[in-house]
Amino acid sequence: MILAGDVGGTKVHLALYSFERGHLTHYKDEKFPAREYAGLEDIVRKFLTESDNPEVTAACFGVPGPVRGGRLKLTNLPWVIDAREMGLALKIEHLFLINDLEANGYGIPELSADQIFELSAGDSSSVGNRGLVSAGTGLGEAILVWNGKTHIPMASEGGHCDFSPRNEVEIDLLRYLQQTLNGRVSFERVVSGIGLKNIYQFLRDDKKMDEPAWLKERMAQEDPNAVIGELGESGESELCAKTLDIFAAAYGAEAGNLALKVLSVGGMYLGGGIAPKILKKMQDGAFMKAFIDKGRLSDLLVHTPVRIILESRCALMGAAAYAEARAAEMSGASVRAASL
Repeated sequence: MILAGDVGGTKVHLALYSFERGHLTHYKDEKFPAREYAGLEDIVRKFLTESDNPEVTAACFGVPGPVRGGRLKLTNLPWVIDAREMGLALKIEHLFLINDLEANGYGIPELSADQIFELSAGDSSSVGNRGLVSAGTGLGEAILVWNGKTHIPMASEGGHCDFSPRNEVEIDLLRYLQQTLNGRVSFERVVSGIGLKNIYQFLRDDKKMDEPAWLKERMAQEDPNAVIGELGESGESELCAKTLDIFAAAYGAEAGNLALKVLSVGGMYLGGGIAPKILKKMQDGAFMKAFIDKGRLSDLLVHTPVRIILESRCALMGAAAYAEARAAEMSGASVRAASL
């Protein structure tokens, strides 16, 4: 079995995979509330025990942040994860840590056609670098470098680059966030789950858009982002609809920025949990208009395919594929190849 993990600040998603006829095959997965455990090792032990302690030949965990020397100190949890120490403690010979967006990147080749939604066809015959932007709890970005044979994911912290407003409303949003955050504003503060709530509050408090009592109640009692998405797409709330307009445009603009920086003629992929939940909004033109709006370079963006990843386990699939491939390099024995 291959053990895969997607580690976040609020939850840890673990899964077991095997290979059948060369294809990654899901066996079991489970989510754990991260803050209820002292560390990742405790969560993994619990998961493996509940799974009847299968023989794990390799493991990989996608983690938020830069991994240095197989080690990571999480920013949102009091955890330090060390791949070597964890491998020894769990008796897993091949255990790896990679950035969570790297894991997403490795997962893309494992996806089937029905797990990807084509937002813009572009020039599907173009071959080259790809970009990956994932808006979820935060904003992750990665570069998928084409080496002539395959795409090699490279981690990035591009989501923490400075937010760049493009019109008067976004300039006002920047000023509002500078005041509320007491300083610098990154793209993650606008294009993420955090960002949706920031935009909503900006429109309510700074632009004085009406928040009816029934909406205020729903925002307090339910997941605010789910409420914004539902009412924004249905048009039942002007405040929520405007929030989604600004969010989608900022998302498109930043995806276009990454496309220019890496010359992603091979395509731009949108990961994370938000885009699949607001597909109607993603298709109404706001995202693509901002994505393409790059002046003299707009034609390059018009021909760039844009695809939304629908599969929520993409990072887990990528972590599993990476674990198997690296273990095969080190041991000389490929589980994937043996399954053919």
